[in-house]
Amino acid sequence: MPGTGDSTDQAMDRADLWAQRASSFGTQAAVYAEHRPDYPAAGIRWALAPIGDNKAPVVLDLGAGTGKLTEGLLAVGAEVIAVEPDDAMRAELIARFPNVTALSGAADTIPLPDASVDAVVAGQAFHWFDQARAFPEIARVLRSNGVFAAFWNMDDGRVEWVAGLQQVVRANAPVPSAGSDNKVPSHPLFTDFDRSEFAHTHRRTAESLTATIGTHSLTVVIPAEQRAELLDRIGTYLRSRPETAAGEFDFPLRTDVIRTTRRTVDMPPPQQD
Repeated sequence: MPGTGDSTDQAMDRADLWAQRASSFGTQAAVYAEHRPDYPAAGIRWALAPIGDNKAPVVLDLGAGTGKLTEGLLAVGAEVIAVEPDDAMRAELIARFPNVTALSGAADTIPLPDASVDAVVAGQAFHWFDQARAFPEIARVLRSNGVFAAFWNMDDGRVEWVAGLQQVVRANAPVPSAGSDNKVPSHPLFTDFDRSEFAHTHRRTAESLTATIGTHSLTVVIPAEQRAELLDRIGTYLRSRPETAAGEFDFPLRTDVIRTTRRTVDMPPPQQD
């Protein structure tokens, strides 16, 4: 049955590409650290609000990359532990934040004791997690009623010229984007997710925005010649637009945040002798 074989091969190709993209960031670690945006303080505070009056919560930044979310967590007073599987990305984080504990690990193998953190957060990383394996690990390291939150910075395609830029990128890098979608996850160890969106911007030039897009996984994994052509088309488009042709501009973003709390599991009463 050729159709079945073709379908199976396509599914395997998609899985291989997804895995390749998930592990691609280390090759761009220094550029990622320089050019990726931070996260809005209002979104970080909203994510951590269920913790309550704890002024210095212990927060695990899971899949921390080069520390883009770590920086915002420190700014709101959190004590941050960073866990990142990629050595090159983690090295950039350590160079930027030498006082932050940075550990090798992943969402399904968190190198922390049980009930050791008040919150676990993931910036631009949750879509790479194997949720069936990650949620129990996240629940394990969270204290009772601890928070899990995930963040995504996304281009604000409601702005006309940003929508045009997205068309340029997608037309020349025809692979699915990785990021937040309309599906809200669920797991029996956690309460229902809340969701909120925050306006955000990233100060850019045509050249630096092109460099930013060059750190996205969909542009990293394509062949070098295709990548060069894509980045050239992006730069040409940005130089053709009055909003971005000369000097610095605020690139419109929207930051999508989801949050939940760990359920309190009632322990069974002790057995009587």
